[in-house]
Amino acid sequence: MTRAPVARFPSARRAAELKGFLENPANFDTLAMVFNRSSRFARLQRVKCAVAGRNLYMRFSCSTGDAMGMNMVSKGVQNVLDYLQDDFPDMDVISISGNFCSDKKSAAVNWIEGRGKSVVCEAVIKEEVVKKVLKTNVQSLVELNVIKNLAGSAVAGALGGFNAHASNIVTAIFIATGQDPAQNVESSQCITMLEAVNDGKDLHISVTMPSIEVGTVGGGTQLASQSACLDLLGVKGANRESPGSNARLLAAVVAGAVLAGELSLISAQAAGHLVQSHMKYNRSSKDMSKVAS
Repeated sequence: MTRAPVARFPSARRAAELKGFLENPANFDTLAMVFNRSSRFARLQRVKCAVAGRNLYMRFSCSTGDAMGMNMVSKGVQNVLDYLQDDFPDMDVISISGNFCSDKKSAAVNWIEGRGKSVVCEAVIKEEVVKKVLKTNVQSLVELNVIKNLAGSAVAGALGGFNAHASNIVTAIFIATGQDPAQNVESSQCITMLEAVNDGKDLHISVTMPSIEVGTVGGGTQLASQSACLDLLGVKGANRESPGSNARLLAAVVAGAVLAGELSLISAQAAGHLVQSHMKYNRSSKDMSKVAS
C-alpha cells in the first residue's frame, strides 16, 4: 500500500535535497526503522519522490499483512515526517496525502508502479468449449479483443481501462467482502489479452491488474454478511502462519472472477448475444412503442 504526503520548502533546491536524502539507499534502514514502529505488520519497502516547483511529493510503499493498510501506512508516514522535521525544519507539510499515492482516483502511477496487490490471471480455453459453450470461435474473440479492448480503449484515451467490464466484477466482490467500494476506481484497472494458441485451435486469455486494493481484516470485513463471504472464500481474518497470504488470495479471487466475466461478455458480444440476453432478463418486457401508441 502507498501513501504520499506533500511538503513545501522555501526553494526547489531544498525540496531536491530531501528527495536525495529519502531516495539514498544508505538512509533506507533508518527510515524503515522509524516507519515500522507504527505497526506489527507495516514494513517499509521503498520511497519514491517527485518534485513540482518547491513542493516535494513522497510516495511511501509498504507491506501491510492481511490488512488493506491505508491507516497503517499513514501512521508510518507520520512517524517519518516527524523524524525528518529535525534535519529539515523548513519543511512545511501541506497534507499527509498529496494525491501521488494515488487513492480512489485513476492514475498512471498506480497503473505503472502498482498499488495494493498486482495480479496476473490466465487460462487456456479449449476450442470445443469456445464453440459449444461460448457459441463463437477463437479467431472472432481475438479480433474483437484487439479492436474493442485494445484499439477502442486507446481511441478513448483510456488509463488502465483496456478491458470489457472489469469494474462490474470488482465492485460486486468489494461490496460482498467488505472492501472500500471507492477503491474500485484504481482496483478495476485491467488489461485483457486474448490470443490463439496450440496452432490456433485454443484460446489463451489473461487479465493483468496492477492495483487491486483488498484486505481480510479491518474496516467492512468485520460486518456479519461480509465476514461470512470471506469465510466462504477461505480468507477470513489474518493468516497467522503466513501474514498477508489471505489478502493475496482474495486479490487472486478478484482477478479470477474478472477473467471469467471478461470471457463471458466478450463471447456474448462476438456471438451477437449481448442485447438479446439483456432483453431476456430485463426488468420490463413491455414494448414501449406499443405503449406509446
